[in-house]
Amino acid sequence: MKKNFLALLACISSLLPGVAQTVKTPQASLPQTIRQDFGLSDIEISYSRPGIKGRTIFGDLVPYRKVWRTGANGATIISFGDEVTIGGTKIPAGKYGLLSIPGADDWTIIISKQLDVTSPAAYHQDQDILRVQAKPIVLPYPMENFTILFNNMTGNSCELTLVWDRTMVSVPIQTDIDGKIMKQIDDAMNKDNKPYFNSALYYMENGKDLNQALVWFDKAAELNPTAFFIFYQKARCQVKLGKKQEAIATARKSIELAKIARNDDYVTLNEKLIAGLR
Repeated sequence: MKKNFLALLACISSLLPGVAQTVKTPQASLPQTIRQDFGLSDIEISYSRPGIKGRTIFGDLVPYRKVWRTGANGATIISFGDEVTIGGTKIPAGKYGLLSIPGADDWTIIISKQLDVTSPAAYHQDQDILRVQAKPIVLPYPMENFTILFNNMTGNSCELTLVWDRTMVSVPIQTDIDGKIMKQIDDAMNKDNKPYFNSALYYMENGKDLNQALVWFDKAAELNPTAFFIFYQKARCQVKLGKKQEAIATARKSIELAKIARNDDYVTLNEKLIAGLR
C-alpha cells in the first residue's frame, strides 16, 4: 500500500510542471491598443500601462533626461493612417516608435523609425523622424495607470496626451484634409448622385463660399423635403450670410418638420437659433 501511495505521489509530482505552465495571470502592466478616427483616416497606438503602486514615478522609476519607451513591457508603437504634421514636421503614413525623454520642466517627444526600443541602450537617435518639446502640466490628482489619449479633437487637429501620476504632457497633431475633401467635392459634383448636403456643410463650416453652400442646401432640401436637419443647417448658413429674416423662416420650417418627426432636439436647436436673432 505504501509503495502504491508513493508511486501515486511521484506521478502527480511529475505532472505539476505541465499544469503550472497552463496557469494564466494578468500582466503587471496591462497592454492596450487605442484607435482614434482622425482626418480622413486614423491614428493607432499600442502600449502597456504601468501603475504607480506607491512608487515615485518621474525622476525615479522613470529617470529624467533618459530615453523612455513611454510605457512598459514592449516598445510603444504609433501608426498614422495618413500623413500628419507634428511640430512643423510632416510624417508620412506608417508605423513608428513613440519615445520620450521626460524632464522636470520640459519633455522631448520622439517619433522614431525604430519599433523595438525598450531601453535607452537600444535607442539610436539617427533613426528619429522628429523631436518636439512639450511642457509638462502638474495635475491636482494622480492618475494611477499610465494613459495615452487623444483630446481637443477637430476635423484636422488633435492633441496626443500622456498622463501618469500627477504629470500630463500634450503634443498637437495636424493633418491637411482640405485639399483632399475639395477634390472629392469637385469630382462628386460631376456625377449623377451629387452630395449636396455634405458638400454644403463642409463649405459652411470651413470658410468656403457661403453662397455656393446655400445653393447646395436648397438642392438638398429639394431632394429631401422632410429633412428637418437640412433646413436647420440652411438656416445657419443664412445667418452667416446676414439673411436674418430668411433664416428665421427656414428655422420655423425646420421646427415644423422636426415636430412631425418627433425630434425634440432639433426643435430646441431651431428655437435657440431664432431667439439669438431677435
